[in-house]
Amino acid sequence: MKSFLQIIFPVTVFILLSWKAPEEKMLASGTQPQLSVDNTGIIRLVFGRSDSIFCATSADQGNTFSSPVFVGHIAGMHLGMARGPQIASSLNSTVITAMDKSGDIHAFQLNHSNKKWTNKGFMNDVKSSAPEGLMSIAADNRDNFYAVWLDTRKDKMNNIYFSTFLAQGGVWTKNALVYASPDSHVCECCKPSIAIRNGNVAIMFRNWLGGSRDLYVINSVDKGRSFGSAQKLGAGTWKLNGCPMDGGGLVFDNKNIIHTSWQRQGTIYTCVPGENESIVAPGRSCNISSDTKKDILLVSYQEGENTKLVDIKKNTTLLTVKGSYMKSVTLSNGKTLCVWELNKSIITRSI
Repeated sequence: MKSFLQIIFPVTVFILLSWKAPEEKMLASGTQPQLSVDNTGIIRLVFGRSDSIFCATSADQGNTFSSPVFVGHIAGMHLGMARGPQIASSLNSTVITAMDKSGDIHAFQLNHSNKKWTNKGFMNDVKSSAPEGLMSIAADNRDNFYAVWLDTRKDKMNNIYFSTFLAQGGVWTKNALVYASPDSHVCECCKPSIAIRNGNVAIMFRNWLGGSRDLYVINSVDKGRSFGSAQKLGAGTWKLNGCPMDGGGLVFDNKNIIHTSWQRQGTIYTCVPGENESIVAPGRSCNISSDTKKDILLVSYQEGENTKLVDIKKNTTLLTVKGSYMKSVTLSNGKTLCVWELNKSIITRSI
């Protein structure tokens, strides 16, 4: 009669040999990846390569992606250090924006039905007004798109501008100044962030007041038609004679509450506007994502040569890999899709 060890040992060895860790997949050469998910769960991944924009699509929860499709060519496209193509998806359309070094914002629209990209021209209605190349876009689930960027049309100083795009009409609204610093400009080299949920639009940006470069949030409850006063995040302040080039990120959770992630003096923080900040870890170049159907908040950040993903609700590290500028999205199958850049290549992984 075989002993327990004689039975269990071969089974254990077989399981160990058969099990494989989730694989990292190299999608293509390129940098500065961004993710979007439309109403039907289709994932789109945009990235830049030299002066060209590419987009890959996944219809199977990120297990496989199509070959990247060429979207457009922009001479002198901004690419690197949080600059690069931005993407948002909705019911029937996806919009990609990208900025050139002369200061113009280009927009491209995808029709989900015929899968064709259309060049929608410039988004900024004052030529060469956005030379810093820093912006973000978001979409609701009704084909309305929202954009925020650094713009120098006011006294040739960077301040916060905003516009919306209705996919059905195919045009951007008149650009609106939503915040002008009383000290003449906001932080010049930090990317602003934007999020939309149930008609509420939230914008986060790094300000410049009295030599301090702190993060602020400004909110609209009417789809961006009007905005309230800017509110500083966190209790501390960062006096800095220079630009950290680190704008952080913000999201709405499943209760319509705004959550933010940002860096101050080499430390990553999270907080809800009006509440105390919480320390995440030492690092920089952070981003935050949420699942608006579940109570999930994930923060990615850079620490040396590694980029990490942490679940801030559970206080656990989910992933540590070589690379930078990680973005993540929680999918309907419960998995999280991560994308980042490594040695000028786009890497994906599901966990």
